[in-house]
Amino acid sequence: MAEELFPAFLKLDGRRCLVAGAGRVAESKIESLVRCGASVRVVAPEATEAVREAARAGKIIWEQRRFEQSDLADVFLVVAATSSPELHQEIFEQAQRAGILCNAVDEPERCDFYYPAVVRRGPLQIAVSTSGHAPLLAQQIRQELEEHFGTDYGPWTEEIGRARNEMLASGVRPEERLARLRELCSARSLNEFRERHQSETGAGDGCGGKVYFLGAGPGDPELLTRKAWKILRSAGVVLHDALVPAEIVRLAPPQALICDAGKRCGEKSITQEEIHERLIAHARAGRTVVRLQGGDPLVFGRAGEEMAALRAAGVEFEIVPGVTAASAAAAAAQISLTHRQLASKLIFLSAHRCAGEFVADWKSLVTHDATYAIYMPGGNYERIARELLAAGLDGSTPCVIVSQASTPQQLILRLDLASLADAPQPPAPALLLVGEVTRAEAVEVAAAWGAGGQALANQVLG
Repeated sequence: MAEELFPAFLKLDGRRCLVAGAGRVAESKIESLVRCGASVRVVAPEATEAVREAARAGKIIWEQRRFEQSDLADVFLVVAATSSPELHQEIFEQAQRAGILCNAVDEPERCDFYYPAVVRRGPLQIAVSTSGHAPLLAQQIRQELEEHFGTDYGPWTEEIGRARNEMLASGVRPEERLARLRELCSARSLNEFRERHQSETGAGDGCGGKVYFLGAGPGDPELLTRKAWKILRSAGVVLHDALVPAEIVRLAPPQALICDAGKRCGEKSITQEEIHERLIAHARAGRTVVRLQGGDPLVFGRAGEEMAALRAAGVEFEIVPGVTAASAAAAAAQISLTHRQLASKLIFLSAHRCAGEFVADWKSLVTHDATYAIYMPGGNYERIARELLAAGLDGSTPCVIVSQASTPQQLILRLDLASLADAPQPPAPALLLVGEVTRAEAVEVAAAWGAGGQALANQVLG
């Protein structure tokens, strides 16, 4: 059974602490003690420039000599950070006899305490320890926590502390004080604090808030960028497209206002002008607004129109790119979109046709050394096949349809252009890849398709 540790935060202000060693390893140990206000004395024959500078600045006392037993007199704790295990053992044994806490760097058996990996946000500190077993793992966890607990947690914690002290001074009854503190520590309170802070600091050129265009990627929440995840977790308002998975939308705070801004061809839905109005209104109210769009917001989305509207209204915005569907589909099908021997061009196209939509001039685009990534094919496979064949592509040109890429419902159909007209319609979102880079297994599947037709489609789609 692993040794049970007692986690504690020590007050070191003014306490005498000793560090034996002044090399690179000792630097961070010395710095952390100085940060906490300890009276730090360092003994070592040589020292790094950083340690020498700290001594010149009066932050520490450095004595240029070897460790002596008398150095432990009146010391609260000692850190052994040299390259000598024998010296560490000597320091540890002497510290044990004197009742002094000892930490021998990278030697757990000679430690009374461990240095944790620490997230510091003002008065809020989160310490991570692996009991000396895996310091690198503790550092990785610290990095993840730093992304989740942003710098605003410091002043927010201070604000809660001031409110608590005021209630204690005014004699508020314990049960009432507890109820108020629970509310002050809620996610809603944090969001309100962020909005007040944004307003006070003048974020958004006087408009108060800010709009973030976030790429939600193809569907797998783990394909969100770290930056997108962090911003979404602090959103006050989220306007999301229809095909953004619920798992990603749920990453927003519970108190955030969630709006479905999906535009569906042929169905009554929110207008583009209404989306513009909501983005502007919420930003001017000082909120953090997330415009959450599937894939990458700059590929076949409405970001261009929305950015123009925000510019005209003087609202600040930022774009956080995401994994676009072509990349996700190619990864799912294990295809190199620009294989050096097969495709020197990658052409993105949209097959979506609603009123006013752009219609591709296929003949001007067709070339035999290209890969075509056709977004939003919908139920238009017969038309797409007809137009590509008419534009000059051969019926044996291989194709891949990838439906719901990167999700548990992912479906991959391999065929050729001649068989595309009879392809079943898999669930949206789907993407069609056309070109020689998709040829793997395409000939066999196309032959089977021609022989089995709809029976194969039913088998593949279940």
